[in-house]
Amino acid sequence: MGFFKDKFKVLLPIYFSIAVVIGILLGGIISNNNTFKRPLFSFHTGQFNKLNAVINSIETDYVDTINEKTIVEEAITGMLHNLDPHSIYIPADDLKEVNEPLEGNFEGIGVEFHVQEDTIIVVSAIPGGPSEAVGIKSGDRIVKIEKENVAGIKIANKNVMKKLRGVGGTKVTVGIMRYGSNGITNFTITRGKIPIYSVDVGYMIDKQTGYIKISRFATNTYNEFMDKLKDLQGKGMKNLILDLKDNPGGYLTAATEITNEFLEGKKIIVYTEGKARPKKEYFSKGNGTYTKGKLVVLIDEGSASASEIVSGALQDWDRATIIGRRSFGKGLVQEQTGFPDGSAIRLTVARYYTPTGRCIQRSYKDGAESYYEDVKNRATDGELENADSIKLKDSIKFKTPGGKIVYGGGGIMPDIFVPIDTIGNSHFLNEVFSKGLINDFSYKYLDQNRKAIEGFASFDMFNKNFNVSDNMYHDFISFALKSGVKDDEKGIKASSVTIRNQIKALIARQVWKNEGFYPVIHQTDGALKKAIEVINSVKSE
Repeated sequence: MGFFKDKFKVLLPIYFSIAVVIGILLGGIISNNNTFKRPLFSFHTGQFNKLNAVINSIETDYVDTINEKTIVEEAITGMLHNLDPHSIYIPADDLKEVNEPLEGNFEGIGVEFHVQEDTIIVVSAIPGGPSEAVGIKSGDRIVKIEKENVAGIKIANKNVMKKLRGVGGTKVTVGIMRYGSNGITNFTITRGKIPIYSVDVGYMIDKQTGYIKISRFATNTYNEFMDKLKDLQGKGMKNLILDLKDNPGGYLTAATEITNEFLEGKKIIVYTEGKARPKKEYFSKGNGTYTKGKLVVLIDEGSASASEIVSGALQDWDRATIIGRRSFGKGLVQEQTGFPDGSAIRLTVARYYTPTGRCIQRSYKDGAESYYEDVKNRATDGELENADSIKLKDSIKFKTPGGKIVYGGGGIMPDIFVPIDTIGNSHFLNEVFSKGLINDFSYKYLDQNRKAIEGFASFDMFNKNFNVSDNMYHDFISFALKSGVKDDEKGIKASSVTIRNQIKALIARQVWKNEGFYPVIHQTDGALKKAIEVINSVKSE
């Protein structure tokens, strides 16, 4: 247990980032309304506007010159922060970037890149994007942007994006060095809309069982999901594993549309209700395309909001087996309102309830800091490793039509608990992860062995015939030690399987994208293994 606590210290920034994303960027939005509804400081209290009076007093009488915009924005942020953990103010400069993951696109040239040894290397050109159209390939090195040298200057990722992104229709010229070619070739690329996919992958695990992973619920998620579902059904899929682990949520509509595909007849999926929002019910339509086959949904402590709507509805109707760990516990719904200066607020306007009447929102009465600390506390309290350690102070029991007991007040409790995987963990593993060294080594290996890796006729051939050898693992250890990681013989041995699997998966991703990455990484996924076991043990209806 002591080691796991040490591990968590390394992973805490990751968990905290998940929590912030859940609460701030992608949380259960029912309306993306950018209309300016009413003056922000027009409170209908029957009293004079004290806040405006204070701001005016500061502006006219304060001893020093102040920035009124900063004062106003800090006041708004403070007001919303004190309401609940998910009501937020978004400055105009940040709004576009915050909305991008939900809107499902941005404008740019359409490449995934990695800065390796101070050089921008193209991991892949996004299918259908501007870079693919002009012939940019995986492994290309971007050494100039608009004739300006960008190699060997220690350029940061954010500066690369700043130079390559831009308004659709504008052009940017990049200088490319390509393996096997001499000199620099200039490509002029017309920027355009680049899709941000929210369905990471869909593939057949075996002849009858399909797998689909959704990373968030965005504008295009339903269409992406249906494309994957139909493709798998065309390949003979009879069972489905839906992976919502680490999915922080998003649009309510996307969640209800996907849930509809699994339910027969007209059944309530979720309902929302708030002081100024009358009860609104969302029902399935009875036209679902996957209402009979076996269904497993995977969740964990990073699954929130819209993810909990889907898993909660399917659990309440006894339609799916929920496997994993207790979900985040976000049952508040935000509505976005935009203002003339380009800023916006996301205000909590309602709570949502699952079909049995559960509100799975965790308590936030002790403030936002304590609220977000809950994720860390689950690790230190042992909940992520042992189901008996789960503590739900405000939990209320509900019963499904099939007689199963489900709980409200603290996230979705899985039907089958799977502990977080700590096998192979070590201080060495934590350090190479935190420094990004497994990624760096994998990119470098492919760069030096691209011809051999791309020589495999298919991913299946690669998966069957390529393994990280002892010599290759030794090369990685040498690379890590040269990068400043402390020598740890015990950790190097304990984490060998995990690191080798990661290296192979990351190499596969560069050539076959997520269709190569996930089948490799899933070889050590305990929740997925349990899902397959459950599917194989349950008789077909």
